[in-house]
Amino acid sequence: MKILITGGTGYIGSHTILMLLNEGYDVIVIDNFSNSSPKVIERIEFLSQKKVCFHEGDIRDERFLKSVFKEHVITTVIHFASLKSVSESISMPIEYYDNNISGTLTLLKVMNYFGVNNFIFSSSATVYGAPSRIPLDESCDTGDTTNPYGTSKYFLEQILIDTQRANPALNIMLLRYFNPVGAHSSGFIGEDPNGIPNNLFPYITQVAIGRLPRLSIFGDDYPTEDGTGVRDYIHVMDLASGHVAALNRQHVLTGLRCYNLGTGKGYSVKEIVETFQKITGKKIPYIVSARRPGDIAECWSSPELAQKELHWEAKRSLEDMVIDAWNWQNKNPNGYLE
Repeated sequence: MKILITGGTGYIGSHTILMLLNEGYDVIVIDNFSNSSPKVIERIEFLSQKKVCFHEGDIRDERFLKSVFKEHVITTVIHFASLKSVSESISMPIEYYDNNISGTLTLLKVMNYFGVNNFIFSSSATVYGAPSRIPLDESCDTGDTTNPYGTSKYFLEQILIDTQRANPALNIMLLRYFNPVGAHSSGFIGEDPNGIPNNLFPYITQVAIGRLPRLSIFGDDYPTEDGTGVRDYIHVMDLASGHVAALNRQHVLTGLRCYNLGTGKGYSVKEIVETFQKITGKKIPYIVSARRPGDIAECWSSPELAQKELHWEAKRSLEDMVIDAWNWQNKNPNGYLE
């Protein structure tokens, strides 16, 4: 069977494609390179020693999508393609709703046209908004979102719920990511954001490599142990394995299913900085700035349902995350530009 991967040259998509290829899956990849590099495909091919079938285009382009579906007999879609910055979404809400929602609607329309009924969706823990309780499990309330990125994911979850109700033949998995970090252990692929990073780990590694002068910690007055925000950081390779597990189990877990993909542990910003400094020996200068709009005090998961039903769990430690993130940055000081 052929698996279509949208947004496949992005951070999470690229690591998932590599794992799928190594597991023997036949993948078709599409991306418009809005936040990624063509070099990703070359590096995946080098690591896997397999040729990647790639089509460049935008998921909002129905004609383009139909041409891909017409060329290949696709059985499952894993949908990564989206804009993903919480802080950027606050200043660019129209762009986020257009890209994330319009793109997914077009994709669903084309899937329906070609009779493709298996869909794995890249959702987010941001759909929980300000958590009603910690740890977050799949029964927690959603919808009280704090930023347009999270709202776009919440709206899409509702769209997918309604779509599956209307067509019970659809098998849809909503995978709610927590905070992906790290890189492939080879250091050949990793996280390479455009411009100044919005996420903590690439910001720290760019400070360590000398691309940025210091880290900004946004708020140290949260009601947490050290005052800084607490998040559930998950190694990107564990997240990739979660998609493989979902794919392997979708024929059994039919209908619409929802799973948290996290470690079940929360770490504060200061804990991450201290761990990074200890492991790498690199001093990370930082300043404390005001809280960012849309941020919350803490967000970490209960991954028990994924463990039970997907037979999956995150295996890599915070130390592994730091080592692999730093290995990637150290080998690629300017990301994929080199």
